[in-house]
Amino acid sequence: MTAEHRPTLTIAIPCYNSADYMDHCVESMLVGAKDLEIIIVDDGSTKDDTAAKADEWARRHPDTIKVVHQPNKGHGGAVNAGLAAATGHYFRVVDSDDWLDKDALGLLLTKLRGFIASDNPADLIVTNYVYEHVATGNRRVIRYRGPLPTNKQITWDRTRLFGRGQNILMHAATYRTQVLRDSGLKLPEHTFYVDNIFVYVPLPLVKTLYYLPVDLYHYFIGRDDQSVNEPIMVGRLDQQMRITAVMVEAHKLPDDIPNPKLARYMENYLALIVAASSIFSVIKGGDGLVMRRAMWEHIDSVDPNLRARLGRHSVVLGTNLAGPFGRRLSLFGYRLAQRLYHFN
Repeated sequence: MTAEHRPTLTIAIPCYNSADYMDHCVESMLVGAKDLEIIIVDDGSTKDDTAAKADEWARRHPDTIKVVHQPNKGHGGAVNAGLAAATGHYFRVVDSDDWLDKDALGLLLTKLRGFIASDNPADLIVTNYVYEHVATGNRRVIRYRGPLPTNKQITWDRTRLFGRGQNILMHAATYRTQVLRDSGLKLPEHTFYVDNIFVYVPLPLVKTLYYLPVDLYHYFIGRDDQSVNEPIMVGRLDQQMRITAVMVEAHKLPDDIPNPKLARYMENYLALIVAASSIFSVIKGGDGLVMRRAMWEHIDSVDPNLRARLGRHSVVLGTNLAGPFGRRLSLFGYRLAQRLYHFN
């Protein structure tokens, strides 16, 4: 496929028994653009008619929608399949219970076309995302106006300090496809929470980024069966620990990162992942605390200096207080933040 005939953007939708909500997700992307590629990855769905729905979408929109059917490999395996099948200049992932704003998607496509035509494409485009909380009805928009200039292609040198809650999550990220492939990105199969690896591992190859301040991605939270629901996250602590280990091993910080601002951003991001692993270990108790100790031993074995630096981050300190009283205090701080920000 020649560059002229490649889609501007590929959107991968991992689907596993998603029949109840995938139609809303797919419909939100149909903006009439002929240079948009949507890949529905049916990840071994067996409990509903996800596979049939996916095929029906492809039948109705053969120029836009493709379907990949595969044995169940988990969220990471589904994203891998979507990336492998992608032909677009740019790539992003949308989970099947979330959706995109059509007007914002149209603006993103226009911007991406301009990058491709200029022969100077940005490596990473950042857009806002919206938390839509099913239980409370609250909406919270995550914006990047503080750390990133709006509507300007920049290098990491021109970024400012990212605030709490402003990490560039998968919901905010549209990567140039070749950047993802050049990074060697391969997500663990049968593992949740791989979105952190997806956005973290390719970052050293991102030379230029662009902030388009539109509310593109709508992230649905608060449903009982979601992977970010607290009891489910506690039950899957082993998978969270696997993600943490992959991120710790991915890059030696700051030695492997030539740009100091990027190195600082990546270390702050990693600190939040370590803090999340720690607090869910506290909630789990028992073998969870054993897993937390093993996490710190692993970090120390990879890089003792990294362990020392991570240990000085306030969010890490707050989730690793010693002793029974310290664990209760850590949990109190987490519950307070949970009530304030409704993050799961």
